[in-house]
Amino acid sequence: MVSEKEFLFHALQLGLYFAFLYDCLRIFRRVVRHNVFSVSLEDLIFWIYCGAEVFLLMHRESNGTLRWYAVLGAMTGIIFYHKIISPPFVKYVSVLLQKLCRVIARMLGRLTFPVRRLFHKAGKSAGKAGRRVQSCSGRIRKQIKNRLTYFAKMIKISLKK
Repeated sequence: MVSEKEFLFHALQLGLYFAFLYDCLRIFRRVVRHNVFSVSLEDLIFWIYCGAEVFLLMHRESNGTLRWYAVLGAMTGIIFYHKIISPPFVKYVSVLLQKLCRVIARMLGRLTFPVRRLFHKAGKSAGKAGRRVQSCSGRIRKQIKNRLTYFAKMIKISLKK
């Protein structure tokens, strides 16, 4: 068991820690878009974690006895962090991460350009071949279809063996 001053100080630290964690979650939500379900699930996990941490603090430092000054200390830590540290921290870190993500996306775009161009050209060629087949007469189209069906069946038969 620790003194009441230490317990109050630890509760204040826990409040600061909770506010910092939630700001990290807020920054993540600003950088990566979330739907309502994801936000709700993240909040649920966050509050379960916070409840477990409060329980462990109470169990460790006051043998499980609820001390109201500890609750007020944690709330004071949260309010202090939220009013003074949180606004610039969330604003500047989220802007920095968004810019960093844009730079990384541009670099990846430039690195993958040759591959994307190759697939684009291959898609165009396939589209031209498809249009040629459609422009053939009905008899030729039927012959091509029959040959493709025959080859597909032969491949299935050979795979089963």
